Amino acid sequence: MFKKILHANDGSEGAFRALVVALDLAKRHRAELHMVSVEEVQWLPGSREEVIGEKGLANHKFEAAIGRATAEAKKRRQKIQAHLLVGHPVRAISEFVRENGFDMLVIGYVGHSQLYDMLIGGTAERLVRLTPCTVVVVK
Repeated sequence: MFKKILHANDGSEGAFRALVVALDLAKRHRAELHMVSVEEVQWLPGSREEVIGEKGLANHKFEAAIGRATAEAKKRRQKIQAHLLVGHPVRAISEFVRENGFDMLVIGYVGHSQLYDMLIGGTAERLVRLTPCTVVVVK
């Protein structure tokens, strides 16, 4: 039923619990599996050098997560294609899903307080609402 599955990974333990589910679903459906991490630039850099520096720091942050995910897939004799995007996570992931024709998104859930979720909204909730495919949220 599912041909192309995307797993979003922010390096958290919740994301790695979701990775295990994504690997199992990809195997069960004989689906192509991709993983995306999103570098979020928090401030507007003033120069080209600042952009390069900020990007270098973010790349290093996700290097460990990508390595860990690749090792887990290899251990299970599965393939995973990793992608690193820059931008706001919800927008970047939902656009990536749309542009690349994924039929499932697998994400981890990291709960905040009820007040935080009411005022700001959770990333998982916004991805469920805005992503144009089936979304599996793993707790």
